[in-house]
Amino acid sequence: MTDGTTWLAEPQSIAFGGYRVVLARGLTADELTARLAATLTYPGPHDVVAIGEHTGDSLLAHMDDAYGYSLDGIGLRVGRSGELVYAVAHGGWQGEFAPPGPVSDDGAHVFLLEYEEENGKLVPPQFAYFHDGRPVVSFNLHLDSSWGYEGVEGDPATAARLEALLADAGLPDPEREEREVHRAALGVVEAFFGLSLPKEAVVGGVLPAVLLEPA
Repeated sequence: MTDGTTWLAEPQSIAFGGYRVVLARGLTADELTARLAATLTYPGPHDVVAIGEHTGDSLLAHMDDAYGYSLDGIGLRVGRSGELVYAVAHGGWQGEFAPPGPVSDDGAHVFLLEYEEENGKLVPPQFAYFHDGRPVVSFNLHLDSSWGYEGVEGDPATAARLEALLADAGLPDPEREEREVHRAALGVVEAFFGLSLPKEAVVGGVLPAVLLEPA
């Protein structure tokens, strides 16, 4: 029995500000963090600096000490759930990463779950799947037309299968509360792709942590 991913729909499920989780099949933790560092959008290469094991709170405290303010840096806590390696972002990650298509190079399967929960522009939670360097499918987990989304986008066959499963779950449903739609959509995604993220380890546990710092 695994924790799945539906718990991410809870308010401040990982930390204030929302969540950014990248899960991967076919990569080691070191490969995942190095490839994620290369997708940072601000100029120049970045080093992955290991800083030992941390809870989310202790990582933010470390970043406060290192940068003066934790939101002035980006940290990742990494772990494994079965065959999946995952990286959870902490600090000022919002808007700082390009889509992780290149993270999936060389046959890797990469899944992005992201929600800027405190963004005043009301950005919806998002899911995207990449394989072998290309986007496969993506959609807005509120299943509305905000931010340019119209249903599941991407590979037609995969999108159609996902939309059929969403329909079986009663979605989209404009009468349902957004958080419930978010949770139900996560349930469809986790079942379809076999995703799981261990809540206890991510929320309160100690995991290996790195900082992404300009080289």
